[in-house]
Amino acid sequence: MSSRPVRIADGLEVGSGAPLLLIAGPDLIESEEHAIKMALALREIAAERNVPLIYKSSFDKANRTSIHSERGPGMEEGLRILQRVREVTELPVTTDFHLPSQAREVARVVDLLQVPAFLCRQTDMLVAAGDTGRAVNVKKGQFLAPGDAEHILGKVRSTGNPSVMLTERGASFGYNNLVVDFRSLSRMRDLGAPVCFDATHSVQLPGGQGASSGGERQFIPMLARAAVAAGVDAVFFEVHDDPANAPCDGPNQIPLQQFPEVVDSLLAIDTALRRRESSD
Repeated sequence: MSSRPVRIADGLEVGSGAPLLLIAGPDLIESEEHAIKMALALREIAAERNVPLIYKSSFDKANRTSIHSERGPGMEEGLRILQRVREVTELPVTTDFHLPSQAREVARVVDLLQVPAFLCRQTDMLVAAGDTGRAVNVKKGQFLAPGDAEHILGKVRSTGNPSVMLTERGASFGYNNLVVDFRSLSRMRDLGAPVCFDATHSVQLPGGQGASSGGERQFIPMLARAAVAAGVDAVFFEVHDDPANAPCDGPNQIPLQQFPEVVDSLLAIDTALRRRESSD
């Protein structure tokens, strides 16, 4: 598998032999204090292992199951908090946006602009993301075959912006479940873009708790290891210091205290894979 490298920030690339990239953070921005606390903890974990990290958290969860579900602080406050995270931790940051009109304002703060899975076919969203000039991460919809991602790339690249990465997050299986076909990682990477594996949303059980989504976090490490063994360029995790009390997607967020062990296992696989490829 091969992919074009995507430059995300100064000294940070993904794909085409660049180091394995981690994208991690709480699903939802809860407060400035919590965001900075989590970002500092994740930065320490990454720095100890010399692995690049992008901090991720959402200012709005616009596709929650119930009208009563917590959505987040909104764009203005959320971007202010992400900017503070950048200033305090010097980490690159990413977040998703939900309307084409939001793209430019969000791009002024983030290093990587994320298009949510349910919006991955929306031409106006993809063109707006590309027009910002920022690196773009598009989550492949649960309803798309991997080959269909070719058109996602074409829409973003039509703006003259080549910096786009694709993320696999499982496919709809019905009855509140998702499945991961690991062949899709290879097939999307063969389209010429770096591929990220979303290890936490892939274990989500959409609507599995009635008014909210459930999840099977016990499978996160196993799926992440399989994705790294398959040669992905990045792995996406939602990480929380108290998942049981997280306002969103708690059942499929990995506990912060377990994250170092998970990262260590991924790096061991990645190192072995690169050693084998270099000797072939």
